[in-house]
Amino acid sequence: MYLLDTNIILELLLDQDHADHVAAFLNQAAPDSLHISEFSLYSIGVILLRLKRFDLFLRSVKDLFLSEVIGLLQLGVEDMAKVSEVAQAFDLDFDDSYQYVAAEKFNLELLSFDRDFDRTPRGRKTLEEIM
Repeated sequence: MYLLDTNIILELLLDQDHADHVAAFLNQAAPDSLHISEFSLYSIGVILLRLKRFDLFLRSVKDLFLSEVIGLLQLGVEDMAKVSEVAQAFDLDFDDSYQYVAAEKFNLELLSFDRDFDRTPRGRKTLEEIM
């Protein structure tokens, strides 16, 4: 089971270099095996709305989340101490720390293009490793 980092979803939505690989992965993934953090959903919203991609944002929410292709997870206020601790311990920014703690809390493997996770004990998985 995987926690998809924000960059995985944006790669697909913005039709970037690895969009085809992301689409193939999503199509082959087992039901209920894919999750994203609520923070990632909001980050995707911030980016797509800043780009004036309103329809793309709404369509992606419908296609990915409302259709339950990807599960939505959130951390609580009680988890913020751990987020801060992880940021300090591994020199991560807030979004990476949030993702790391979410993956740890829900016992998921973190799928990301971000190499910053490589310096953490849990690390990350890449599309190449799991396909």
